[in-house]
Amino acid sequence: MLQTVLWVIQRISSLAILDILLVAVVYFGVLSLVRATQAIPLLRGVLLLTTVSVVLGGLSQLPTFGMIVRTIVPALLVAIPVIFQPELRRALERLGRFGELIGTPRHNELEDEVQTVSQAAHKLSKLGHGALMILQGDTGLQHLVDTGTALNAKLTVELLLTIFHPNTPLHDGGVIIAHNQIIAAGCVLPLTNVHLDDHRMGLRHRAGLGVSEATDAIAVIVSEETGSISLAHEGRITRHISIDELQKMILNLRQPNLPQLGMGHLGDLFSGLQKPKNGQHMND
Repeated sequence: MLQTVLWVIQRISSLAILDILLVAVVYFGVLSLVRATQAIPLLRGVLLLTTVSVVLGGLSQLPTFGMIVRTIVPALLVAIPVIFQPELRRALERLGRFGELIGTPRHNELEDEVQTVSQAAHKLSKLGHGALMILQGDTGLQHLVDTGTALNAKLTVELLLTIFHPNTPLHDGGVIIAHNQIIAAGCVLPLTNVHLDDHRMGLRHRAGLGVSEATDAIAVIVSEETGSISLAHEGRITRHISIDELQKMILNLRQPNLPQLGMGHLGDLFSGLQKPKNGQHMND
């Protein structure tokens, strides 16, 4: 074993090291571009299908299957750009804005985002205006953004209050927030299949839970009927929380290593999911 290692080391040149580093950079760049999108499950499926096909197709005992694999794999390679067209487009756009790839977000970007959302939720609660704000995590929400109106505007309390003002065109849908920006408003969100027992938990709560079940996003819900503030994450919901608790909980979920609010205490804050009664307020 030692002789093998020495033999490999003796044959490593500066060009070989550069070659390995370039390949690593390419792989890292590709994974960075798709890690926050729905391309990850598709990519896993393509890699699994390709690996299984190549392994089985190489067996001499399966000549017919091998012929099918040799026919399908080239077609699959041609289909990949079609399958991943949205992700490839966004990747090329990000490459065009090279600063986004090498730049790091401001240190207090998350704190600013959390503070703005919390203040907006507090004011909306006082005004009695319902709201549903989705804070994007690592899972991309482009499929939800496409259902609403793209804004790509700076996140401010005033803009959130305007969006969720009653009788405005976008106040019934959800707002997608990422990187201190309002990406889109009036978005149609998936509803949870879990039945809620409290009649004051209506469509907004069901949509917030639905998003939190399917992604790692955090949903902040303001009840139009009661003015209470709720937070949904990973299919669980915490209700009747204050602005300070809301800030601490979001920071803890996004940066669990910070000494904000213990995760054990955070788990105690989440209430059970129950079945709604008939005649619930569906706009809540």
